Amino acid sequence: MSASTEVRKSAPAASPTRRGGAVLSQRRKAERRLGWLLAGPAFVVMLLVTLYPILQAIWDSLFNFRLTAPQDRAFVGLANYVVTLTDPLFWRALGVTLLITVVTVAVELVLGFALALVMHKALKSVRGLVRTAILVPYGIITVVSAFAWFYAFDINSGFVNTWFAWLPGIGPDTNWFAGTWSSLFVIMASEIWKTTPFISLLLLAGLAQVPDELTEAAQVDGATWWQRMQRVILPNMKAAIMVALLFRALDAFRIFDNVFIMTNGAFGTEVLSLLAYRTSIGRLEIGLGSAISVLLFLCVLLICFIAIKLFKVDLTSARGGK
Repeated sequence: MSASTEVRKSAPAASPTRRGGAVLSQRRKAERRLGWLLAGPAFVVMLLVTLYPILQAIWDSLFNFRLTAPQDRAFVGLANYVVTLTDPLFWRALGVTLLITVVTVAVELVLGFALALVMHKALKSVRGLVRTAILVPYGIITVVSAFAWFYAFDINSGFVNTWFAWLPGIGPDTNWFAGTWSSLFVIMASEIWKTTPFISLLLLAGLAQVPDELTEAAQVDGATWWQRMQRVILPNMKAAIMVALLFRALDAFRIFDNVFIMTNGAFGTEVLSLLAYRTSIGRLEIGLGSAISVLLFLCVLLICFIAIKLFKVDLTSARGGK
């Protein structure tokens, strides 16, 4: 018997598990390559559109630059960041921004999940009508929605005081925009009404990924509704919940329209986006306003990092690539 024959006999055959893993790895590579081919052009365009303003803001934040005296532009390094971080207005605006973000996102997740359950369980004959009706607020332009809420709660033109005068603390002379907490209530309520449909749409996609066999098996085993929700439905929706939380938190942290239209930052309702706008456009302090914008951008990146680390979701396995 030759040496080559002995080597061939002694070499172990590839196991089915190994062959299956190789096929799965090739499939993942092919899907990843296809994904880059489909999303690559849009990604490049978005990168070109957003990268220049970010780099320009970082560059301007290193200068003492006022539009009223462009010839006096001087390099100051990190001095604008020191001024911003030592300013109580910045920390107050950051606190208000965080409060709006936490409250609105938490309420929207609960309401959005309830609406997603309704749309998921709705009869096929009315499912399209229910989804369309729920998504109507999200289709309204944010500025239009903000003005509608402002005029509804306005002491002169609003109808809220008349309709809800039977509630304690509400009367014909109630001025919702004359105090911090009442103003924040209207701002957050308008934000929740406007963007809850977006959350419900994302969570509805997550509910569609939960296998019916798992919920039926848990029900046969005697699991209650809450046990099925806690141990079957929510764990299988982890990826959808993370995406909804991340997208909505980033959007809520950059809130501007509602605050600008309803209060313009008065009575302690100023947020970071409005502070950056008032500094750059109102006071024409381009360097200082750019520093605030950069800090806002860093806060957004921090939110992304925390959300990803908190959920620890493998999106590849979540879509079935185990």
